[in-house]
Amino acid sequence: MSTEQNQSSFQSLGLNDNILRAVNECGYTTPTPIQEQAIPTVMRGHDLLAAAQTGTGKTAGFTLPLLHNLSLTKTESKPVIRALILTPTRELAAQVEDNLNTYAKYTGLKSLVIFGGVGINPQINALRRGVDILVATPGRLLDHSRQGTVDLSEIDVLILDEADRMLDMGFIHDIKKVMKLIPEQRQTLLFSATFSKEIKALAQQFMHQPKLVEVARQNATADTIEQRVYPVDKKRKRELLSYLIGSRNWRQVLVFTRTKHGANRLATQLSDDGLPAMAIHGNKSQGARTKALAQFKAGKLRVLVATDIAARGIDIDELPHVINFELPQVAEDYVHRIGRTGRAGSEGEAASLVCVDEHKLLRDIEKLTKNEIPKEVVPGFEPDPSIKPEPIQKPRGSRPNNSRRAPRQKRPATRRS
Repeated sequence: MSTEQNQSSFQSLGLNDNILRAVNECGYTTPTPIQEQAIPTVMRGHDLLAAAQTGTGKTAGFTLPLLHNLSLTKTESKPVIRALILTPTRELAAQVEDNLNTYAKYTGLKSLVIFGGVGINPQINALRRGVDILVATPGRLLDHSRQGTVDLSEIDVLILDEADRMLDMGFIHDIKKVMKLIPEQRQTLLFSATFSKEIKALAQQFMHQPKLVEVARQNATADTIEQRVYPVDKKRKRELLSYLIGSRNWRQVLVFTRTKHGANRLATQLSDDGLPAMAIHGNKSQGARTKALAQFKAGKLRVLVATDIAARGIDIDELPHVINFELPQVAEDYVHRIGRTGRAGSEGEAASLVCVDEHKLLRDIEKLTKNEIPKEVVPGFEPDPSIKPEPIQKPRGSRPNNSRRAPRQKRPATRRS
């Protein structure tokens, strides 16, 4: 959200005074485009299908009107769950809950976040005390449902956040199970980075005459992001990365790798180079992920190395640097990755270390974004022209490049968000 004055303001959107008070305390005065379009639509009770890239302020686009509407009918009795927000990852769930706590400060509305990787008993106790809004990952929500510890029969509003990523992660069957647990008469809000065929099919199945909001052209990258490619041999990538971070005094650097093992190895190597680094990915405990993210946000950790799925939900104001240590095998994921910098008008830098094996991936990205990315060869790191490209090993569970794969038929039973 912007602090600059503009023709529009949060007050002009009709939000109640308790919510405006919390928003003003955050220093926000002017809604972003997604907020300006989504908030009045949600307040009027319409279903909403919204396409918004990471960093556009979409979370406030649904939490603010949700809090407004629930405040109108709040009672003094024990709260019951009236709104359910589903997210694909633990980090995103925690981020949404953090936003809710900030904006609900003066409303008296209670929210709770539940996800896997932590004890279930404290969540059960909190549910018994009563909450108005539940934020959840699908796996842990269904765990509670099977144990009879969550009642979704009073749901008025369902919100699917980053629905495209939920489909990519194979959650479609879990989503369908959740739909059977909640009333058919409800308001449904679906937020996605793009309007893919799968998203449109999901909307047609579960929504009633949704209003459409799209704030950025599909697969666009923000003008505030300076993109650059550094050609380098694969074996010298880590050396070049350390050199760039150190010689250019980069701080708070988010680095992407394709695999969990690669993230661990790179974090260890960077730390050995004197650049404090930690890795986050699906095999890390929730405590380790939370600790690494907190240290990174606070500026105590210089480099955070992440896989694509673990990075969902990383929401840091004015994050200056995103580095693709390896290009993603799906071109759309490049847009998601670099969208974590250059947010809400801030300037950011996105650098990609590209070896000969990745030239086709780079061409796919440039074709998708309709943008030729400037190249810079760093003296001393010139690529060896005699090296021939080798096939890139696909991580387990990956999907073909430049395609939104169909959701998996089954998700391993041990995988719980």
